[in-house]
This record gives sequence, structure tokens and C-alpha cells, in this order.
Amino acid sequence: MTKLRVGILGSGGIAARHAAAVATLGTKMQLVACCGRNEHKVAELAAKFSAVPYTDFRRMLQETRLDLLIVALPPYAHSGQVEAAAAAGIHVLVEKPIALYMQRAQSMVTAAKQAGIVAACGFMYRFGDAVMRWDSEAAAGATGRAGLFVGQFHCNALHAHWWREQAKSGGQLVEQLIHIIDLARHHLGQPQSVYARGSNFFHRGVDHYNSDDVSAMVLGYDDGRVGVLNATNGAVPGKWEKSWQVTAERMTGQFTGWNSAVLTHTQGGAIKVERIDTQTDVFVAQLTDIADAISARRAPRVPLEDGAKTLRIALAAARSSAEKREIRL
Repeated sequence: MTKLRVGILGSGGIAARHAAAVATLGTKMQLVACCGRNEHKVAELAAKFSAVPYTDFRRMLQETRLDLLIVALPPYAHSGQVEAAAAAGIHVLVEKPIALYMQRAQSMVTAAKQAGIVAACGFMYRFGDAVMRWDSEAAAGATGRAGLFVGQFHCNALHAHWWREQAKSGGQLVEQLIHIIDLARHHLGQPQSVYARGSNFFHRGVDHYNSDDVSAMVLGYDDGRVGVLNATNGAVPGKWEKSWQVTAERMTGQFTGWNSAVLTHTQGGAIKVERIDTQTDVFVAQLTDIADAISARRAPRVPLEDGAKTLRIALAAARSSAEKREIRL
């Protein structure tokens, strides 16, 4: 099998995680180019993985033959790069959130479909062993219908400067809680309404920090299902707590991470507990799926269109919070 030639657009922490995952999959792919606006950071990342550094994306596309482009840009920086890659026949993995506006997100999805490329969204939580175990049970009919999803994302960090600005990140509901929103949509389906509240409560004295840092939302379903999600950037410093619970007719899953969960089977009144605690690298698992999808000419496990569907919920939540009313989707 010929190695996939991979390029990365972006030079921040998430780009480095993807670069390391590419290196781990050395028999399947190779990082050949990196591109970003910060010349020093790009050069450093490229040198670490023996790739060619670029500060001009169009030049990278012209001078480098790529099979796969990993787009690890902040949401505000998307300006046609995915469409350009698709037009060149390059497969893409786009980090979340894929845009700040639905028009931009839909443009990406449409371009990928028209080009016939493999296009994936970076919701790597779905590649965790605990999440995939639940999915396997659900596909086999063992869980029954899921009726309640409760999730949270708690941390305490200043992040990058762009992250603190509502206009650049989209705010906490869009940039941070979106992973949990995606899991809710994955388990319950697309909601019919959303109601959210959020505020900048903990960082009012920090310069250029106008994003919300405490937020919550309720996802409404016309058939009675409910999703309840919350986030804060005012919790324990240095600790990233991402947890959620799925309650279904015949199983309840309590997740403390993508690889760790307690699944309680409740069919027929009998209680059976299954514990999952593994160390799978979800970034590697995600890229493995994309490489296999390219080889088999199939859709990836998490298509780019899922990024647009989840973004629609997050943007509606941000609008709900701003307007203090329920939004129908």
C-alpha cells in the first residue's frame, strides 16, 4: 500500500496532535508539508516531523502533491481552503467547529460531495473504545431507544487569545461544548429545538475575554427525548473534565471519557455491569478510519456533513442564549 501524503494546515496544539498521530501511522501515511501564518511555529512543527514548512496555503497546494489535508485552523480562519483542496482532489479532515456560519459550513460539504473526496470532521470522541462499545450495543438493539443525554465540559484555562474572543471562536457553546453536543446528536439524533443561556461570569477582568465562560442548553425533541448540556471555564485549573451519561430503555452509560465508562444493562429487570477503561489514541484511530475509507472508497465514520449538522445546533444555542428564547431548528 502506498503511503498517503499528508499536509497540515495550522500550527497550534491540535495540529501537533494530528502530526504525532500521522507519525504513529508510519506504514499508512507520511506528513510531507505544514502550513501556518506563524513562520517560527510552522518551521518548528515541520522540522520535528521532517516536513516542508509553508506560510502560503495556495503555494503549498501548488508545490506539494497531497493525498490528505488536515485542516486544524481556528473557526474564524476558514476562508475557502477546504473548497480549494476538494477542487484539487485532496481528501480532507476538518477540525471542529468547521465554521462560524452555516453558509461556510455548507460550502465545504457541497464542495467535498461534488469532488467525490473522503471528507471527515474531527469529532474524535466517537473513536473512543467506550463510545464505540455503546454504538456496537445500540446497533445490535441491546440498548433500546435512548431518551436522555446529560453532558458537561469543565475546565479552567485562558487558552489562545482568539479563543477568548466571541467573534473569533463563536463562544463556549460553539467552540468548546460542541464535542458534547455532537455526542448528544449522535445518541439522540437531531433535535427540534434548543434553549440556552450563557455569560462571561469568571473572566470579566481579563482583557479581550468576552466569550461566555459558563453556559448550558436544553435540546428538545418532539417525541419526548431530552438533552441537557453545560460547560464552564471557571472550574479546576489544569483539569479537563469531559463526562456524559446516556439513558436508554435497556442500558445506561456513564462516561468519564471516550475510553472509560460504566455500562449498566437493565433488560428484563436484571442488572449487568460492564466496565471499560482503555488507552486508545483517538487521533490515531480517527486517521486510521480515514486511511481505510480512502483505500476502500467509502464514507468515513464521521463525515464532514456531521460537522455541519452539529454546528447548526451549536449556532442555534448561541442565538438562543443571545436572544434568551427557545429556537426551533
